[in-house]
Amino acid sequence: MQDPIRLICDDELERRWVWISLIMAFAIGGLLGVYAVANNLHPPSNVETIDSSRLHLTEEFAEDNLGVKENADGSLTVTMVAARYGFFPPIIEVPADTMVKFRIASADVLHGVHVPNTNMSTMIVPGYVSEVNTAFPTPGKYAFLCNEYCGLGHDSMWSRLIVTSKSSPMSAGNK
Repeated sequence: MQDPIRLICDDELERRWVWISLIMAFAIGGLLGVYAVANNLHPPSNVETIDSSRLHLTEEFAEDNLGVKENADGSLTVTMVAARYGFFPPIIEVPADTMVKFRIASADVLHGVHVPNTNMSTMIVPGYVSEVNTAFPTPGKYAFLCNEYCGLGHDSMWSRLIVTSKSSPMSAGNK
């Protein structure tokens, strides 16, 4: 059987390095696959599609429905829209140590969300609803930053997350 790499290069040393590179690539891919299976890693399972061009017309993501809503079990659901160059609503207030489900959709391009010093981080892909469940243990004011370059105004795309102590009442505008 003839070496298939011989068709693209004649040099014996070069062919050896091509084979070594291919073997290393498959070995690393295999290791990553074994690691993913062994640690039960899966891609996000909440694959919910939405028409980004009609986002403002949908019931859940209509302007009047954005913000914080309390669920029957005491947890919160925050519905937001990411659009050039801001997050809407621009200020979110939640109590500490409360489960919060963020449901965020993009109105235009790929965005990301990162809240420094917390475990809140996700990508917001146009046409899909991003969903993240988290709790914020420490009261304080946090920046809600876009961590995916989305255009010339990207550096000014942020909003504010206010985490209040569990005993303080939430402001009436976010219920």
